[in-house]
Amino acid sequence: MKRQLQQSVATQLANKRIVILGIGITGLSCARFLHRHQISFAVNDSRAMPISPGDFKHQFADNTLVLGHWDQTLIAQAEILIVSPGINMAESVIHAAIADNCDVIGDVELFCRLSDTPILAVTGSNGKSTVVSMLNYVGNSLGYRVQLGGNIGLPVLDQIEQEAADFIVLELSSFQLETIKSMQALAATVLNLSDDHLDRHKTLEHYGAIKQSIYKNCSYALYNRDDKATRPNDCYANSQQLSFGSEPAQNNNFGLAEHQGISHLMLGEQRLCTLAELPLQGIHNALNYLAVLALGKCAGWDLKAMLASLMTFKGLAHRCEVIETNDGIRWINDSKATNVGATLAAIEGLAPTLHANKLILIAGGDGKGADFSPLTQALTQHVDYLITLGKDGRAIAALRLLNQADKTSHVDSLVAAVALARTQAKAGDMVLLSPACASLDMFANYVERGVVFIKSVLTQQEQR
Repeated sequence: MKRQLQQSVATQLANKRIVILGIGITGLSCARFLHRHQISFAVNDSRAMPISPGDFKHQFADNTLVLGHWDQTLIAQAEILIVSPGINMAESVIHAAIADNCDVIGDVELFCRLSDTPILAVTGSNGKSTVVSMLNYVGNSLGYRVQLGGNIGLPVLDQIEQEAADFIVLELSSFQLETIKSMQALAATVLNLSDDHLDRHKTLEHYGAIKQSIYKNCSYALYNRDDKATRPNDCYANSQQLSFGSEPAQNNNFGLAEHQGISHLMLGEQRLCTLAELPLQGIHNALNYLAVLALGKCAGWDLKAMLASLMTFKGLAHRCEVIETNDGIRWINDSKATNVGATLAAIEGLAPTLHANKLILIAGGDGKGADFSPLTQALTQHVDYLITLGKDGRAIAALRLLNQADKTSHVDSLVAAVALARTQAKAGDMVLLSPACASLDMFANYVERGVVFIKSVLTQQEQR
């Protein structure tokens, strides 16, 4: 396998003028891979000091590093441009410099050209990390050698030379899909589609078209019947299609249905398990379970064994994560909800579990140009008290009705939001941090935001 890889790398990359744009986590993994195979390259990053030049020279010997600006001359000379996902290729200084015959790719595209490991590919606005983590967990528990990569886990080029895998599960963002051309996934899915990254993609239609490209050349195309935008377009009709959704399903499709008043996961008319048996609650998580089962079925995994494994999966940090407290309040950390669709899914998925108790929502941050109006009905019907913060918090608060003004507050910090929520909640109520926004106006990332929330909840509990 390693000899075949070396031959393939030499055939495709040797004697090419290669430039890596960006020297973050992805760019570094590309540099390490090329260096291991003795392929020369240059790196260009607009940031002044993303890496120490001394450290770069120590790791990568005589390869070129240019920092502090986009070097149009260097970019123009590239025959292969390996672009990190966070870099917008439409930026004029970059776009104008790229030669017409330049091959613009990302690390996942390079992986697809060099590896024949069967791929299970997942994209969507929300739930990607949960679904791929479940798939990875289930596949390995069934005895397969499953790798996890893409927008999560170890960069794919750091995994390509490991022991041969039976499958690789890829979480793919729209940024990564922009540079993927050769992927032929065993099974691919668009879980859902909602406003996200429109500051880069400009329109929902363009964003959706990028997401749809995951279906190109896949054997099985899995879509969400609840979201028409996920159904493969006519140009991807060659794949075998199957679906999941929140209503009853037919044939080999997956869905939800009630039997004797109890909701079940279903494969066609076959009852798989009750929703109450599942570790992760909410309709949005039920759909995630269905997507995992459908993708695993495409891979030939045993359905009964998958169900047994899913019963032991406890979920991801910062994704509808329950904080253990002794105050009787259900504190939920959903800091990973960085867009409107994620927060809408959390509210609509969790509200039915509250019965007569209150839902207190903490939301706000950097909306990235998103339209918040889809939240209006959920905020009106399900949220008893709304606390907002951050750059776009007031825009979310403005969606509330006038008669709900006394149940809406804006605060300056997450610590203050937790303190206010504590005054409004009693035992049995739920306080949900689900921002519908990115965190970068106040935090380094959504992880830091979630950690601050957890610490605030636990610290204020101890001070009571």
